Amino acid sequence: MTPFDLEGKTAIITGSSRGIGKSIAEAMAIAGANVVISSRRQDSCEATAESINELAGRDAATPIAASISSKEELEALVATTHDRVGPVDILVCNAATNPYYGPMSGISDDAFRKVFDNNVLSNHWLIGMVAPSMAERGGGTIIVVSSIGGMLGSDTIGAYNIAKAADFQLVRNLAVELGPNNIRVNAIAPGVIRTDFAKALWENPEAEAALNKATPLGRIGEPADIAGAAVFLAAPASRHITGQSLVIDGGFTVAGGM
Repeated sequence: MTPFDLEGKTAIITGSSRGIGKSIAEAMAIAGANVVISSRRQDSCEATAESINELAGRDAATPIAASISSKEELEALVATTHDRVGPVDILVCNAATNPYYGPMSGISDDAFRKVFDNNVLSNHWLIGMVAPSMAERGGGTIIVVSSIGGMLGSDTIGAYNIAKAADFQLVRNLAVELGPNNIRVNAIAPGVIRTDFAKALWENPEAEAALNKATPLGRIGEPADIAGAAVFLAAPASRHITGQSLVIDGGFTVAGGM
């Protein structure tokens, strides 16, 4: 086995029909994993699974739709994965929600709860669903896709940033709790990535130019820039890493941001 070999591993990746999640699924499939493509719409999951199977040259991807806002659908996702693909070795909590842009003084209680339910509570649910089986089989790896927003203040995406900061602590705490069972829990903290989810931050050419200028590497990220890190954190190469948050932002935060 090579340090980056995922041969025979089963991975659930939420929010994987497009964007960062899709790139992670593609990279893990190429590395040998059997990946479960999950997002809200089954047709989108099926289309992505078909493209990944073609890319990998094998039946590497299985589409199973689920909404992260529904505990029952997530339970069904895990159970169906076990029945159709196998016990879960790798969980990537990538799906997220940001329903509000503006100052904290203007966010409704319902919107604030939705941000936390979908970005923190759903991760807690899913991890709790897969961890017992991982422990029984001698270990596993869990990756939470957070954001550099969890390290920064903002006058437009404050609730989202607060939730992403909570994800960092979720990872640290669960690394302590699950470490004795050889379950590693880490986070990835992307900067601005060219996805539909982050379009409001980069779709204006002037906004993207400003982000590029503030980033030492001179550009915003692409989904593929996150995929290799996810493979690393899931693979034997990172077997002594847990409770950590890997920032992937082209140097934006170390340069002081905008």
